[in-house]
Amino acid sequence: MDTLLSSIEMLARWDVMAALFIGSIGGVLVGAMPGVGAAVAIAIVLPVTFALEPIVGLTALLGIYGSSMFGGAIPAILVNTPGTPVNALTTYDGYPMTQRGEARRALSLAYSASFYGAVFSIVALMLLAPFLAKVAPMFGAREIFLAALLGIVLVIVTHRGQVLPAAILACLGIFLQTIGIESTAYTQRFTFGQPWLQSGVDLIVVVLGLFAISQALVLLMGRDKANDLPPVAKIGFFSQMKDLWLYRRVATVASSFGVICGMIPGVGEFMSQFMSYAYAQRSSKTPELFGKGNPEGIVASEAANNSVPAAAMIPLLALGIPGEELTAMMLAVFYVHNVIPGPQLFTQHMDFIYALYLCLFLLNVIVVAFLFFATRTLMKVMLIPNRFLGIMILTFSLIGVYTLRNSMTDVAIASAFGFFGFILKRLDLPTSPIILGIVLGKLMEDRLRTAMARVREPLDFIDRPIAFILFLMIVLAIAGQVWTVVKSRPNRKGTSHD
Repeated sequence: MDTLLSSIEMLARWDVMAALFIGSIGGVLVGAMPGVGAAVAIAIVLPVTFALEPIVGLTALLGIYGSSMFGGAIPAILVNTPGTPVNALTTYDGYPMTQRGEARRALSLAYSASFYGAVFSIVALMLLAPFLAKVAPMFGAREIFLAALLGIVLVIVTHRGQVLPAAILACLGIFLQTIGIESTAYTQRFTFGQPWLQSGVDLIVVVLGLFAISQALVLLMGRDKANDLPPVAKIGFFSQMKDLWLYRRVATVASSFGVICGMIPGVGEFMSQFMSYAYAQRSSKTPELFGKGNPEGIVASEAANNSVPAAAMIPLLALGIPGEELTAMMLAVFYVHNVIPGPQLFTQHMDFIYALYLCLFLLNVIVVAFLFFATRTLMKVMLIPNRFLGIMILTFSLIGVYTLRNSMTDVAIASAFGFFGFILKRLDLPTSPIILGIVLGKLMEDRLRTAMARVREPLDFIDRPIAFILFLMIVLAIAGQVWTVVKSRPNRKGTSHD
């Protein structure tokens, strides 16, 4: 109880609440703009948060992270264009309902399912917190190294059909973090005699380039789309929450999938929503209506999406391992303020952990209240021309890069990564493995140095229960991927040439 009261006291400050409100509403606005997304917004805001206290900066980022998918459902349902990539599945049943004149009901189901999924995950994780506090001290240097390696492996193998490019890009990220002066022996690595490489490649510079500048180039190179917005009546909160009660089983199962997938690095929203959607379709009394405007499809997709953010904070806070690019950006805020996520955070700063969970709960309350009263006004955001958005994103990104260290070298590096990210997007290749490679690569190197001081033989590295379990999971993940590749190869036996 004392810990909870301390968390509430930590949040009961005007700057924390202001950051929460601005981040929550800003995330909805960003999510409602097709082509922008939370990653771009967080990349732009990230340099600003370095000047704030950790709880204030993380509150603003959590607001954007947790609310963007709420806003992304609006264009997905109304104009068949997902505001964020994870809202793509919502278009399957949301837009057909709009075509039938049921846009109001589709939006209300999306909002209520999102709120249910978010609250479900927060409650589940607060109940798991005492267990995590006991397990976290069992993770030493070798366990965290293996957990980070498992995170890299899972990020790679979950890119189905793009495993090899994802592996190459993850290795590129691991290589990038080695550039500069090595912190132990103070030797130069891969600087090639260039003074501007001695300080290394800054994570934030790479993030702004790969996500913000590349997306600005995509918007500038594309054409402005004219969206014809359908009329939507005012949505009432209490009158529409009862509609979700009809689909409470689907919402609960979808939220459970979101919690499980969110806790596993490299899995996240996409896996959880497809599993939830498949379950909803198999268990539905009208499976033939999925993809044609079935409300259960919207509930499954949105509940699964919005239950992930809170769960994704678990590997980040307990082990310092981000599951995807958004939590990797948040990890930078921890490092800047010398707050190191890991086992000691759960044992020494439980009030900080609870404060973050309370932030997640409050932001969902703020967002839902805002959406149920301001949807019709918010729809006008979708009318902003893409090229204007591109110019604004590019401008703010370059300003943000320069203000980091007042360095034109950083601007040039970010621009180069922006062009590289633009090429990757044109080729439909993932960019997140690079960011995760930079973050997890640094973590793996540091933990491996520490662990090797007590390791005499290779088997000593996995002689503890948690280390052995993590090693076994890595082997199974790689073996499963190899089996999938071998099984998918065409059987050439018995083939003949005419």
